Amino acid sequence: MGTHPLGPRFLERDESITAFANPPQLWIVLARAFDAVERHSRASIARFGLGTTEFGVLEVLYHKGELPVCEVQRRILVESSSTTYVVDKLCDRGLVRRRPSATDRRVTLLGLTAAGRRLIARIFPPHAAAMRRAVAALPAREQAHAVRLLRALGKGAVNRLD
Repeated sequence: MGTHPLGPRFLERDESITAFANPPQLWIVLARAFDAVERHSRASIARFGLGTTEFGVLEVLYHKGELPVCEVQRRILVESSSTTYVVDKLCDRGLVRRRPSATDRRVTLLGLTAAGRRLIARIFPPHAAAMRRAVAALPAREQAHAVRLLRALGKGAVNRLD
């Protein structure tokens, strides 16, 4: 077995690409690749004293602007109770603010405060650089191809849920 920059367990079973469909192998390789890249993300985020969910809330509000709480939850893929807890912490730290929607009393909107915007503007560029390093094992063209394949896989899997 050869070596791999992500460690010996990454290619634990077989380095070759088989010519037949092997869904369990695909799932294992996908999970290991995700874990390897996520370790880069967690390490990058931890340097700034944030958890991944806290960073996710700040990042989505930074890139998308003010959003309803339910939309933030959907975009960062966490449970409702976790989002509430994290948003409470971010509000207590003065990084995020809540306000009621002017058009729907059932909706609470989340937005960055000036301090939150300054923080994420400062920490997002080094995080993006860390993520670029994490996926640099693939050239840009292969990264784009991987995005297309993984998007199709994800959409197809959602459509096949029982």
